[in-house]
Amino acid sequence: MRLNIQLFAFIAAFFSLPSTALEGMVQVQSQYDVRTTTDRLIAAVRARGLNVISRIDHEDGARETGKDLRPSELVTFGNPNMGTPLMECSQTAGIDQPQKALIWEDDNGKVWLGYNNPNYVVKRHRLDKCDLALKKVEKALVTLAKLATQPTPQQ
Repeated sequence: MRLNIQLFAFIAAFFSLPSTALEGMVQVQSQYDVRTTTDRLIAAVRARGLNVISRIDHEDGARETGKDLRPSELVTFGNPNMGTPLMECSQTAGIDQPQKALIWEDDNGKVWLGYNNPNYVVKRHRLDKCDLALKKVEKALVTLAKLATQPTPQQ
């Protein structure tokens, strides 16, 4: 019973975020600009003991080639304690490890944070028998997205 209440609270928190979905991707609208959202994500990742592996500024890369691109950054992050169990279930899950989050500004000036939908990853790699590890990853991603994109109560 306690687990069901916790699961309900987790799902309710996730669906309270302004979000949309592309196939295989969860998108959460941010209340901040791209740089601030990315900074907040990195701070949340580090605060939870995860490793930030890279931060790629796609806008800078485009500028170096003489092209224009709206603000867009990619952050890769993870922890072997979370990623390895997925790869133990199916080694091909390694293509989706470490975790990634893309933060971008759309045509209308709205900022979004997107990441791989864990349900898509389950189907892609046939991770049906890896429920516990996937629930941990999903919970972490939802929490990180919320911390990066939404004001905290004390703000």
